[in-house]
Amino acid sequence: AGGQDSRFLQLLEVFQPKRYPPIQPCGNLSSFPLQFHPSTKGSQIIMDLSQRTVKRQASFCNAITFSNRPIAVYEQVRLKITKKQCCWSGALRLGFTSKDPSRINPDSLPKYACPDLVSQSGFWAKALPEELSNEGNVISFWVDKKGRVFYRINNSNPMLFFSGVHVAEPVWALIDVYGLTRGVQLLDSEMVPLDCLRPRSYAATRRSSARRNSHDPRLTISLCDLSLQQQEMHSNSCHVPQNSQNSQQCLLLPGHLDTDLQFHTIHGLHVTALDKHTVARPDHRGDERTLVFTSRPMHCSEIVFVKVKAGVSRVGSLSYGVTSCDPATLRPSDLPSNPESLVDRKEFWAVCRVAVQLHSGDILSFVVNAEGELMMSHNGSSAGMALCVDNSRPLWMFYGLHGSITQLRILGSSLPLDHQGSSVPSSPSCTPNTPTTLCSRNSGSNLNTTLNISLNSNINPSSPFSSHPQSPTFPSSSSSWSDECTICYENMVDTVLYACGHMCLCYACGLKLKKMANACCPICRRTIKDIIKTYRST
Repeated sequence: AGGQDSRFLQLLEVFQPKRYPPIQPCGNLSSFPLQFHPSTKGSQIIMDLSQRTVKRQASFCNAITFSNRPIAVYEQVRLKITKKQCCWSGALRLGFTSKDPSRINPDSLPKYACPDLVSQSGFWAKALPEELSNEGNVISFWVDKKGRVFYRINNSNPMLFFSGVHVAEPVWALIDVYGLTRGVQLLDSEMVPLDCLRPRSYAATRRSSARRNSHDPRLTISLCDLSLQQQEMHSNSCHVPQNSQNSQQCLLLPGHLDTDLQFHTIHGLHVTALDKHTVARPDHRGDERTLVFTSRPMHCSEIVFVKVKAGVSRVGSLSYGVTSCDPATLRPSDLPSNPESLVDRKEFWAVCRVAVQLHSGDILSFVVNAEGELMMSHNGSSAGMALCVDNSRPLWMFYGLHGSITQLRILGSSLPLDHQGSSVPSSPSCTPNTPTTLCSRNSGSNLNTTLNISLNSNINPSSPFSSHPQSPTFPSSSSSWSDECTICYENMVDTVLYACGHMCLCYACGLKLKKMANACCPICRRTIKDIIKTYRST
């Protein structure tokens, strides 16, 4: 009986949750020394007896580590780089997790912190720029009470790293000894000194960093590592591990991503918001209403990065487009299963589908530039212009999840340096008083005329079924409506294209264009359903 009682007590100890000291308030350090977690670590990690130094024994990955205890707000986690190996690309990944490492099975750890681990709930991490990962450098990083993570090198000025960490619960440090970084030593932690709580101003620090990065081609890296230009530099100078999904995907993201862009609370009936940046849909097989919108209109030239998750049961794709319709004015029951039917509404809608089959982990980027061209890229490869749209008013992006696409996550957005700092557009997304060039490309195999059509900013191109349909006006030598057809340049424009509502053709050219295979509007590239001849009263 005594043996059974002893065994029962041992089982209780195994299943009883381990208690860790709670997260410390600002100004107090835990009495527990900061070390690496002794058991939860990547398969390639070798740790010394003091649990303060780790080394990756082989490969370039499988080297995720954690702290042995939660980290206090404003407590600096200090690391010294002890070993660098130049045969790889990419560097140290740093961050935090709200998951107790003692409850994580080491065998379940992925190869990479970015993007594999950070795609899971409760993990936040980002790549350190490669040029900062030299042997002997001391990297300090910490989280503030707002969930923002900062870092500095050798007591330099703090830099904003990323944000979004949930500090309402205990968080442990996350360190991925990746790529160029072969070994690190954990130094004694310290509280952030008072003079670093507001360094200059964090916004000014970010701006000066961006300016410095723009002049120094070596400093164009960060969030999971680098720009496409940097990818080309590494391909020439340093071997990039081809079997690393992380190194391939992280190169697709710019040095800084703003995270204020979220999904709108209004969405289709068959989609669920997992958090502000992630939506999911059940694996139905019938028609589904899965439209989702951005929470605000897009800035001019703002690049939006999204990541998809796809099943393997069937082929599917993603619809995307822009609309002048504020999602807040819609009801979920207004949203159809087929996004293309929205073009019949009175607001401006432009929609198309991703032409390639998508796989889990694919990263897509979308941007509407100053010329009104909606551009898309798939895993860093430009798909070119998908649509020409009227960007003289606020435009929301929207997406429709189809087939195998089960989740969509907004990773963030990026603005050119000359656009940063601008407020969310409550007025047109580009300069409203400037005529906008909408399209300059061939309209078809038999239409070799290059179109370059400028629309007035006060024009409201809409479906012919709007209550007050207005047609775009085209430049002419006189104020009267005497514009020439953009195909034949002989007859006057007298035809409306349905369903986009654009007027740019004469009736004869419109008939010829309609008979062509895959006939589409020369301006917005939307499919032509019909042509309507118009008549003037004078």
